[in-house]
Amino acid sequence: MRGFDRINAVLPDELILEIFRHIESKPSRDACSLVCKRWLSLERLSRETIRVGASASPASPDSLVQQLGRRFPNIRYVFIDERLSVSLPVQYNRKRRRGFPLRSRSRYGFEPSVFGDDVMGTSYLSDFGLAAVGDSFVKLEKLSLIWCSSVTDVGLRFFAEKCKSLKCLDLQGCYIADEGLSAVGECCNLLEDLNLRFCEGLTDTGLVRLALGCGRTLKSLGVAACAKITDVSLEAVGSHCRSLESLSLDSEIIHNKGLLATVKGCSQLKILKLQCLNITDEALQAVGMFCLSLELLALYSFQKFTDRSLYAIGKGCKKLKTLTLNDCYFLSNKGLESLAVGCPELMHIEVNGCHNVGTDGLKSIGKFCVRLSELALLYCQRIESDGLSEIGKGCKFLQALHLVDCSGIGDDSICSIAKGCKNLRKLHIRRCYEVGNKGIIAVGQNCKFLKDLSLRFCDRIGDEALISIGQGCSLHHLNVSGCQQIGDAGIIAIARGCPQLTFLDVSVLQNLGDNAMMELGEGCPLLKDIVISHCRQITDAGLRYLVSKCTLLESCHMVYCPDITEAGVATMVTTCTRIKKVLVEKWKVSDRTKRRAGSIISYLSVDL
Repeated sequence: MRGFDRINAVLPDELILEIFRHIESKPSRDACSLVCKRWLSLERLSRETIRVGASASPASPDSLVQQLGRRFPNIRYVFIDERLSVSLPVQYNRKRRRGFPLRSRSRYGFEPSVFGDDVMGTSYLSDFGLAAVGDSFVKLEKLSLIWCSSVTDVGLRFFAEKCKSLKCLDLQGCYIADEGLSAVGECCNLLEDLNLRFCEGLTDTGLVRLALGCGRTLKSLGVAACAKITDVSLEAVGSHCRSLESLSLDSEIIHNKGLLATVKGCSQLKILKLQCLNITDEALQAVGMFCLSLELLALYSFQKFTDRSLYAIGKGCKKLKTLTLNDCYFLSNKGLESLAVGCPELMHIEVNGCHNVGTDGLKSIGKFCVRLSELALLYCQRIESDGLSEIGKGCKFLQALHLVDCSGIGDDSICSIAKGCKNLRKLHIRRCYEVGNKGIIAVGQNCKFLKDLSLRFCDRIGDEALISIGQGCSLHHLNVSGCQQIGDAGIIAIARGCPQLTFLDVSVLQNLGDNAMMELGEGCPLLKDIVISHCRQITDAGLRYLVSKCTLLESCHMVYCPDITEAGVATMVTTCTRIKKVLVEKWKVSDRTKRRAGSIISYLSVDL
C-alpha cells in the first residue's frame, strides 16, 4: 500500500544498525541516511570512521571536528590529512565561524590564543582542534595526522590525556617534539601501532620515553627520515617492546648496534622493512638467528651486506612468505638460492635492481618455492631468455608476474609461464623488447583466468597477440600504451571478447582509430577509465559513440589527439553523468564547458 512503512514498523534499531555496519561503501551509507530521519540517526550511530581534510577550505577543520563529534558519537578511527581539502557534510554557517562560545573556549582549560592568532580563521588543524578531537570522540582507537604541521606538543598532550584507549597513532609529517611523544607514552598505555615518518623534531629522548610507557603493548613501529633518532632509541625498543611484531626503519644514521639490540629483544618480529645504509652482515645475520617468526622481509638500498646475510636468514627464518630485495648491489645468485632452499613458504618475491642476480638465482626459486603466487623482476639485466623456464615448471600457483626492463627475457620465457602457470591472473610487462606476439599468444591460449594485462612499450607486440587474448581471456584491465604495432584489429578483438573490461590504456597507438572506439562502446559497457592520449586517428565521432554507450565512464585522458576538438570535449562532459576527471589541452575547453564541468577538467599544458 502506498505510504505504508514496511520497514521501520517491523525492524528494531539493533538490526538496522547491524545492517549499516556491513555496508562498506560510503556513497551507499550516505544514500541510506537520506531515507528518513530515523535512518539518518542510526547511520550516524553506526559510523566508526571519518576522513577530514585540513586545507584549502573557507571553514576551519577545528570547527569541523566539533561538528562531526556531535553527529557521529561512536567514531573509532579519525583520519586527518592536511593535503586534502575540507569537505563539509552540511551547509556551513559562516556567522558561527568567527569564534567558539565562551564555554567551548574554556573546555580544555586554555584559550585558543595559546596556539596562535585567529584559530578559527585558519585552514589547517591547530592544537585547539586536536584537543577537540580528544574531547569529541571519546571512543577513539585510531588517529592519523598526516602532514598536520601546525600541531605541536601542547595539543598532542591534551589529546593524549583524553584518549587513553588509543591503539593506533600515525604522526606522518607532523613536527612533534619529545614532550608530545612522551605524553603519549605516559597516557596511552594501550598503544599498539605508531608511525613516526618524517617527524623531524623528535630525538631519542621522546622515543625512549614512549618505549618505557607503551613497551608492553607496542606491536608496530615505523621510523623514517627522523635525523635525530639513533641507536639509543632502538636499544630502548629492544629492551622494553618485547611484543613488537612489525618494524619499518629508514635511516642513514642507524648502525648495527641499534638493529642488533632490536632483533635480539624482539623475538616475535614478523615484519621487517629496512632502508639503512650503514647496516652490514653482522646485524642481518642476527635477524636469521633471532627472528624465527619472520614472515615479511624488505631490504632497500643496502650496499654493505652480502650473500652471508641471506644464507643466515634462509637458515633461520623458515616462515618467511614475502621477500623484497631492492638495489642490493652485492647480492648474487648464491644468496637468492640460499633463501629459496631455506624458505619453502615464500609466496611473494620482488627483486629490483640487484644487478648480480641472474638466471641461476631465478631457477632456484622455480625449483624450491613451489607456493610462489607473485613474482616481480625489475631491472634485472642478467636474467637470460630461459630464466623463467623453471618458474613455469615449478610454480603452478603463480597468479601475478611483473617484468620491467628485463632485456634478456623473451617469448620462450613467457611461453614457459603460460604453459605452466595456468592460474595466472595478472601479467605486467614493461619495456621488455624481446617479448613479442608468440609469448602473448601463448598466454591467451593457456591462461584463461587472466584479468589484468599490461604490455607497456613492448614494440614487438601487435594485433595477433591481442586477438588471442580476446578469444581466450576475459580481461578487466588492459594497458597497451606504446605498443606501436597494435591497431584497430587488436582492440576490436578485446572489445568483442572482454565485456567485463573496466580500464583501458591505448595511449601512443598511432594506428588506432574510430572503428575501435565504436566497438569498445558496443562491447564494453562497464568501462570506467580510458586513456587515449597521443592517438592521432581518433576523432570526435569515435569519442561521441564511445561515451554514448559507456555510461559508467569516470575518467578520460585525451591530450595530443589532434582530431578531438572542443566539440568532442563538450560532448563527453555533457553525456557522461558519472565523469570525475577529464585530462585535455586547455584550448579545447570552451567557456561553456568550463562553467558546466570546470571542477573535473585537468590540463596537461596551459598553452599549446
